[in-house]
Amino acid sequence: MSLTLYYHPLASFCWKVLIALYENDTPFEPVIVDLGNAESKAAFQKVWPVGKFPVLRDEARDRTVPESTIITEYLAEHFPGMVDLVPRDSDAAFQARLGDRFYDHYVHLPMQRIIADRLRPADKRDPYGVKVERAQIVSSYDIVEDQMADRPWAAGETYTMADCAASPALFYANKVQPFGGRHKNLAAYFGRLMQRPSFMRVVEEAGPYFKFFPAEPREM
Repeated sequence: MSLTLYYHPLASFCWKVLIALYENDTPFEPVIVDLGNAESKAAFQKVWPVGKFPVLRDEARDRTVPESTIITEYLAEHFPGMVDLVPRDSDAAFQARLGDRFYDHYVHLPMQRIIADRLRPADKRDPYGVKVERAQIVSSYDIVEDQMADRPWAAGETYTMADCAASPALFYANKVQPFGGRHKNLAAYFGRLMQRPSFMRVVEEAGPYFKFFPAEPREM
């Protein structure tokens, strides 16, 4: 098999790539990386010394592809399918890439920083920093609420890489900063994402690992 994906089923950025793969039924070999296991970590670092996943290895092209957005672009270029993750139209492609970057930077990363703060020792936590990240997420929710008033998907009328990015970002962000009552369009959009078979599969596969999520009461 040409493609091998190094990932972890609980890792949110890995979800983004899994969704892209599942959307087009792209065949690949999954390799779960356990960074807490010295042997697994060492084997992964031979593939990608930076040691962060997801990473896609394409043996046929002798290419190692890191970073979720770059992997999604790579799949769209070299393994296209029924779903145009990066539309051929330049304007539509711009919107898809913009949506991908928006969800990564303004929803996904703030959510991850909140989670990272929970993993710190109690005396090292940063309540002010968490407050700032929550405010960023809410501000992003407000933007999405307006966008989703007249479109079904993140970049417009069709499902794209932007929706692959939005899915894990909103799934986990909604747990640390729940959608507000004024975010009805956002909630409806998230409902559509949750109905995609690709996303349903990713969530189901992550199920056994949710016990490791550093949740506050009532989050999981």
